[in-house]
Amino acid sequence: MKTTLDLRDDLLARAKARAAQERTSLTRIIEEGLALRLRPERVRRRAVAPLPVSRCAGGLLDGIDASSNQSLYDAADAGQ
Repeated sequence: MKTTLDLRDDLLARAKARAAQERTSLTRIIEEGLALRLRPERVRRRAVAPLPVSRCAGGLLDGIDASSNQSLYDAADAGQ
């Protein structure tokens, strides 16, 4: 089917250049672009597995501040 399109000059120039580079027609380039844009979305996200929860008792040793990176670094260095 024939139709008339108003395309940006720079976009048309790039499409023509791509068609020439690929030795195909401008019509084919436009058809491929439309087909890609109109294809059904296949975005199906797989379910995320729940993370395991520790049932262990305990926690941080006395004197370690969990809100301080420096305290955590110091405790890690002391454990070496």
